[in-house]
Amino acid sequence: MKVLLVDDHPLVLSALQQVIQRVGSGTTVMGVDSAAAARAALAQDSDYDLVLLDLALGDADGFDVLVEFRAAYPAVPVVVVSASDRASDVIRAIDSGAMGFVPKRSSHGELHEALRMVMTGAMYVPPSMLGLDFSRAVHMGDTVPGVMRSGPDSGFMAADTAPLGPAARPEPHQKVPTLADVGLTPRQSEVLSLLLQGLPNKLIARQLNLSVETVKDHVAAVLRALGVSSRTQAVLAVSQMTQGQGGSFAWRLPPR
Repeated sequence: MKVLLVDDHPLVLSALQQVIQRVGSGTTVMGVDSAAAARAALAQDSDYDLVLLDLALGDADGFDVLVEFRAAYPAVPVVVVSASDRASDVIRAIDSGAMGFVPKRSSHGELHEALRMVMTGAMYVPPSMLGLDFSRAVHMGDTVPGVMRSGPDSGFMAADTAPLGPAARPEPHQKVPTLADVGLTPRQSEVLSLLLQGLPNKLIARQLNLSVETVKDHVAAVLRALGVSSRTQAVLAVSQMTQGQGGSFAWRLPPR
């Protein structure tokens, strides 16, 4: 695995390089300390398997760099590694095309698991995101996804409970929804997997050999089935549904 690591703090850059190199014997890490150096590295060689990007760069806004890299190198997944673990930052990163978000306070094991998941076609959402009240955490005008709403008839975990952990599992009488409960068709499942990869409708249409209009219809049906109104909400909704998997969201992409 060939990784480009972008972080402007020398000690953090060095420490992360050592941690990432232990992911596997064939892992190589190129560390750069600025957005400009990252642009130069990718321009010289875009054959990276993964980009790890800090949000707090001295020469650029990390979110702007994330959007730039996703547009210029759509085949290269980007994982944000940040000192921030604010829900708003996680959601904004996902909305901008990140395949994962790893807070720097995470353990080495959590970082390795996040990278493993992303490299096998999954998306990683930090466990701290699960069970949060997104209506309070995010001030973006979005509604709270239906699967996260609490209520006597919802059948789901309450949205304003503390984040789930090993000691905070659902009681036996509480129903935790699964993707199977949503009832997506095989085609809708394919569209969802590509949608969660950050692909726009045009690229989803190309991947599945469909018209853009047909893809739009499928995307609308998927969002409707999940009870959400945006792609970001879809990511969070599926993450909430898979909270029983140790707090990680592992929606698998179709084989290439």
